[in-house]
Amino acid sequence: MKSWPIRDAEVRFGEILDACLKEGPQLATARGEDAAVLVPIDEWNRLQGDLDRP
Repeated sequence: MKSWPIRDAEVRFGEILDACLKEGPQLATARGEDAAVLVPIDEWNRLQGDLDRP
């Protein structure tokens, strides 16, 4: 998973979205700390489905 500093993520969102769709989840960092992950919608839906199961 590639890591993107938040300043880059703000300016290069389209590039990060393309990378997410082609390569999988992309990590955004803020002040050197992991902050958020952009995931493809099919993976998000799968993860949400996992939460609904007992």
